[in-house]
Amino acid sequence: MSKYENRWQTVLVEVQGGIGWVTLNRPEKRNAMSPTLNREMLEVLDQVEQDGDVGVVVITGAGESWTAGMDLKEYFRETDSGPEILQEKVRREASEWQWRRLRMFAKPTIAMVNGWCFGGGFSPLVACDLAICADEATFGLSEINWGIPPGNLVSKAMADTVGHRQSLYYIMTGNTFDGRKAAEMGLVNESVPLEKLRETTVELANNLLEKNPVVMRAAKNGFKRCRELTWEQNEDYLYAKLDQSRLLDTEGGREEGMKQFLDEKSIKPGLQTYKR
Repeated sequence: MSKYENRWQTVLVEVQGGIGWVTLNRPEKRNAMSPTLNREMLEVLDQVEQDGDVGVVVITGAGESWTAGMDLKEYFRETDSGPEILQEKVRREASEWQWRRLRMFAKPTIAMVNGWCFGGGFSPLVACDLAICADEATFGLSEINWGIPPGNLVSKAMADTVGHRQSLYYIMTGNTFDGRKAAEMGLVNESVPLEKLRETTVELANNLLEKNPVVMRAAKNGFKRCRELTWEQNEDYLYAKLDQSRLLDTEGGREEGMKQFLDEKSIKPGLQTYKR
């Protein structure tokens, strides 16, 4: 029995070979993100981040969808009629896991997009470090068709990954696109046939598991922060992250990597990870 079995209503968590599989589990609603799911994902991310058995987190969806975005009934209609303070709470919980927590998560994260990915789903998709999707997946920013602009940080997510023209085209038309197009635009790293999706994701996750976790955290979070800083600020910040990672790295990755390359001649760093 999994230590996480039956702990949450709308999310499934399973740990296999160092990979924490986090599955949005509302298949009958295309895994639309309700206030309950948003609250539970905060708990899930806290749990797997501190779990020593988890080195990489993969987020996917049950059934034929990754997520259809925000639940129109539970997230919008039911909160629209409630007090303003309730709307603030619901919005805060959604943004907290979909962007703030996930974007700077302490462990590598991969979005495995198995099907529909719409609207608000673009925020956690881009907040994940890496993304692999099925060729058959369908992506769309359909908010314009519902009479609302894209909410949460969807527009920011698109601007940071896809760019000006492509972003505005899909935001303004509401047209959909498939996995191959998502890869072509840079929204995901790779698109593969659905039957190879899990295999490809596991291969990527295992590659990340080979790396030094302290240095991995410094590298990925350093990159994300550097996009918001000036060149001068980046020089100071990234050198500080380098020094910090050496201080926190109990396995001495820098020293071990140089020993294996320079002294033992046992690795080629451009092609191999040092042997931990």
